[in-house]
This record gives sequence, structure tokens and C-alpha cells, in this order.
Amino acid sequence: MERKAVPVAAPQGGLPVVRRDEAFEELRARSDAHLAATGRRPRVFIAALGPAAAHTARASFAANLFQAGGIEPVHEPLRVDASSAAAAFAASGTDVACLCSSDALYAEQAGEVAEALVSAGAQRVYLAGRPGDHPGVDEYVFAGCDVVAVLSSVLDRMGVA
Repeated sequence: MERKAVPVAAPQGGLPVVRRDEAFEELRARSDAHLAATGRRPRVFIAALGPAAAHTARASFAANLFQAGGIEPVHEPLRVDASSAAAAFAASGTDVACLCSSDALYAEQAGEVAEALVSAGAQRVYLAGRPGDHPGVDEYVFAGCDVVAVLSSVLDRMGVA
């Protein structure tokens, strides 16, 4: 038995009705269509640097951000470095990667790991954190960034219609 939608009356005074989730619904609909056409969702490789204490907060943030747009995070292995990033990325079957760690480890390792990811075929490398000067990093995701624009751009680059 199907339920009929509740009729929504036009607002009469007060605040207007706003649907803030509509943009995310559209992004997830693109992901759903990709899943139906290919058998899998678009994916992003989470390249976590250093120990769990250094990367967990930003890895969780990045995973949740990408999942909001229907992009499945691949966080296997749990951590990488410059010597293991390329092989892990290649095994992930993704086109894009997101570096996740602390600012201190970004300063030490982000450039080398980003370059290893690019050499392994990453079309785009994101970094979870405020914009900075990290060679090989194409874009930054952080609290306050335009999430809808970032996710739409990622799906566009992946060819997800």
C-alpha cells in the first residue's frame, strides 16, 4: 500500500520552507544511477598517513564528506606512506584519493605521498585540511568548504552523470 504525500500548503507568513538536502539528494541520485549502470558506486581512496591518532579525525571527516555525495570511501590499508601509497591506490580501483592526517605529518609526507598517488594514476588528489602548499595536492576539503561543489566536481571528474 502506497502512502500519498502530505500536501504542503504555501507558507503564510513566517519563514519560507527550505529543503537543504535537495542538492545532496541529487548527488546521491547520480551515484545510484552509476551503481545501476556499472554495479558499483563511485569510490575515493582514503590515504591515511601516520598512526591512528594522527589520521582518524580527518579520515572520518573525509569519509563522511564523500559518502554524503554517494561516493564510497576505500580505507584499506588503514595507513600508507610514500613507499606503499601507489600499490594501495592501484589495488583500490579508484580514480581519486584523499590524504588524511595531521598538519605536522602533512608537512613531512603529503608531497611525497601525493606524487606517489599521481604516479599510480590518481586523476585528482584531495587533502583533508585547510589549504596549504603541498606539491601534488589538487584540492582541499575542510569544514566550511563548499561541499556540494566539491562533490559535484568529483562526480563530474569520475564521469558520473
